[in-house]
Amino acid sequence: MAYQYKQTEKEHAFQTISKDLKSDKVGPVAALFGREQYLVSWSCEQIIDKYINPACKELDLSVLEEEKISVDTIKEACETFTMMSEKRVVIVKNFPLLEGVKMKGFTESQEAELAEYVKGIPESCILIFTGNSADKRKKLFKSINDNGQTYEFEALNEKALKSFVEKRFRSAGKVTKPSIINEFIQNTGYFHKEADYTLYNLENDIRKIIAYSEGQEILLSDVLATVSGNLETSVFAMLDAISIGRKDEAYILLNALLSAGENLYMILSLIASQFETILEVKEMLEEGKNQKQIQGILKIHEFRIKKAMSFAGRYSVNNLRKILTKVYEIDRNIKTGILEQNLALELFIAQI
Repeated sequence: MAYQYKQTEKEHAFQTISKDLKSDKVGPVAALFGREQYLVSWSCEQIIDKYINPACKELDLSVLEEEKISVDTIKEACETFTMMSEKRVVIVKNFPLLEGVKMKGFTESQEAELAEYVKGIPESCILIFTGNSADKRKKLFKSINDNGQTYEFEALNEKALKSFVEKRFRSAGKVTKPSIINEFIQNTGYFHKEADYTLYNLENDIRKIIAYSEGQEILLSDVLATVSGNLETSVFAMLDAISIGRKDEAYILLNALLSAGENLYMILSLIASQFETILEVKEMLEEGKNQKQIQGILKIHEFRIKKAMSFAGRYSVNNLRKILTKVYEIDRNIKTGILEQNLALELFIAQI
């Protein structure tokens, strides 16, 4: 399942929970959930580090997973006395009921019992529920929200993501230019609406780049050699090459996609989608709308809006409409057998 990317102006949950931990405002119950499970796990570790004495971790930390979860086991874990830690931490991991999913062994009355129990967690304990999502209509979520905190870890914005990448490189003793970080991010699928690419994937790609690079500085060649990117990124690069007159480069990118076995109709669909977005952005720019207003209307990430704006500056509205008409004609000609698939796309590049 692909997560919908939701861009917001508000403070990110990882910043909020960091502040709450510093001021000792986390608990006695909290829900941690959302697309970025990397940050859910990171937050759990921050809570553990703050409240658990490392010497007593095995005694004062309880992690309950699905097969061990019941109302009674949660109560027992919360009500066990701490040894030498500031607080006892109980983590109910990947809890289906938080997500609104029925769970074996939990009747409706037991769900209600748990929702009631979280209203009176012992002061010596912090109870944490984690999940991929949360059903905010359920009694359990409302009870957690009313008596503790709920943190939804959505995708990072562009600024926070760049900082994340830079810190990972720096901690490995590497340096790189901002332009290389931008290129790396563009080569990943992080900001693409239909991609299941999260910080876990990003962290893995960062490790690959670090392992591959030989010097202290991360170079563009290190990024290109280790991060394959995804189809949408490659289509972006191909259209970018076309728009600045580098058609030879566009042919190379197209042939690389086809040689890699990418579906031709998916390529055509993405080309059409990109130019439809560019046209919408162009029309709104001519209406006097700014980037923020356009983003609010189209509901897509600022990264894609910025890309579309740079393309829009190179074409008129009429040119974009003609290009889209060509894309639709090529699709029809391929499906009716008038043109061979690869030839049709090569002609498209030649005609733009």
